[in-house]
Amino acid sequence: MQPFAGRAAVAGIGMTALTRESGRTELELAVEACRAACADAGIGPRDVDAVLSYHLNDSAPAVQVARALGIERLGWHNDIAGGGTQAASILGDAAMLIHAGLARNIVIYRALNGRSGKRMNTVSTGPQERFTYGLAGPIPLFALAATRYLHDTGLTAEHLHAVVAQSRENAGTNPRALRREPLELAAYLAKPYVCTPLRTADCCQETDGACALLVSDVLDGPRVQAVVRGGGPGCSSMDRAPDVTAIFSAYVAPMLWEASGMRPSDVDVALPYDAYSWLVPRQLEDFGLVERGGLGAYLLERRHAWVNPHGGLLSEGYVHGLNNVAQAVRELREGREVALVTGFGGSYGSAALLVR
Repeated sequence: MQPFAGRAAVAGIGMTALTRESGRTELELAVEACRAACADAGIGPRDVDAVLSYHLNDSAPAVQVARALGIERLGWHNDIAGGGTQAASILGDAAMLIHAGLARNIVIYRALNGRSGKRMNTVSTGPQERFTYGLAGPIPLFALAATRYLHDTGLTAEHLHAVVAQSRENAGTNPRALRREPLELAAYLAKPYVCTPLRTADCCQETDGACALLVSDVLDGPRVQAVVRGGGPGCSSMDRAPDVTAIFSAYVAPMLWEASGMRPSDVDVALPYDAYSWLVPRQLEDFGLVERGGLGAYLLERRHAWVNPHGGLLSEGYVHGLNNVAQAVRELREGREVALVTGFGGSYGSAALLVR
């Protein structure tokens, strides 16, 4: 059991509208989401004593957000450099601050104009590009890993369609979701490829918007039970990877169960980081929620309807995974008992368990 287990709760959540062209600055988006999270928790922004965020040089700094919120005496604050890997582990940063007595009310936010501003599909994959020809950005990199994963598991385009179509169906009742229309197999197969085997529908959205959480030592809300972060050689470092399909979950899943003292069967809602459709079955497998041999039937029979019940990053929108964490809080408020949330960055990432 981690020393901070159960010491912090997500007492408030806030989101802006999700759009493809906000017409607003990242600061304006961040402040709106943070104010909403504070109001949801029943506190004023001036009661906040720590501010955390993560970014890829595409957001408003924590100090600016604190100033705009009217926080006159700012305590611990941090702008963490990083993308989707932080979506779950930033909960651990907040919980550790509370456990250490360094803060009581912490605002976490992610704000970006991910469609009208800096777009994720232009982000370099870094030194990896020197080793494998053609990996000019994240989609070609993870499409190559997807090709091998489909080969190894026997999954096909029909199974990827099942992931995307269920995501659309789940989003159908979510007024925040940008993609709520049903997606039949024929329509899915007619979508153009971005990089085989990934079609446009297999890739998460590029979205303008912001999401915020208010994490508090007042245990009035879902509690942070366990958080892990890590990784290894895999689809982010193919030049030295024994398995190019190995995403972060292959490494952090055993760490999560050991740190939490819980089991896969305890989870009753899963919110995996679904930047690409194939990541859903891979994470279900790695976290022990579905065995590899049963993945195909599980997807085709739509038994994964409990996964990302809001539509996830594929259908609701893309706030670098923090919107999935916000949905985990909603699910626990509505009666779920244990939520799994994850943060993906290729071979590196994070995972957290929230409990009612």
